[in-house]
Amino acid sequence: GGIFRQALPAQFPVPGMKQAVRSVVMSERMTGPDEARFRSELAALLPRLRRFAMVLTGAPAEADDLTQSALERALVRQRQYTPGTRLDSWVFRIAQNLWIDQLRSRKSRGPHADLDAAADETGQKDEDMADRLDIARTISRLPQDQRAVVGLVLVEGWSYQEAAAILETPVGTVMSRLHRARSRIRDRLHDTGLAPRAAM
Repeated sequence: GGIFRQALPAQFPVPGMKQAVRSVVMSERMTGPDEARFRSELAALLPRLRRFAMVLTGAPAEADDLTQSALERALVRQRQYTPGTRLDSWVFRIAQNLWIDQLRSRKSRGPHADLDAAADETGQKDEDMADRLDIARTISRLPQDQRAVVGLVLVEGWSYQEAAAILETPVGTVMSRLHRARSRIRDRLHDTGLAPRAAM
């Protein structure tokens, strides 16, 4: 999964997002230490959550919107979270469900092909950035269900079982989707001459 994390690093710059998240997380008066801890942990998830949103949407602007919507939804539904369980899994499921709702509302029109904006965000135009953008574009062209599995398993490093829980789908389905996604990615990278540096 290393090649995919390099293509979509968790520290991906997000102009204005730090301020936006700070305003969301601190928008209401906190009622106690438990809520303060919840909001602090939620804010710490931002880089990974935004990276997952990038995989789902294939567009920086939409990834920003999805990230903030997921954070807002998590705050509104804080009482539904069970302390002691994985907060990241709960928030990722929120983001996934929000994105599915958006796709349904727009008749599944698919991702926007504006991943070149990623290079503008970082200011990097070198060959390594070009290779990473090729990988990111390849992921963005996958069917939505395969893209989500790639984001969770190959990019974020979740197990099949954990990914299945987030996507609320059988483990066998996750494995099947990942197998098809790997084949598509491998074929695409072979066609472009960009061979993976690590096993997929």
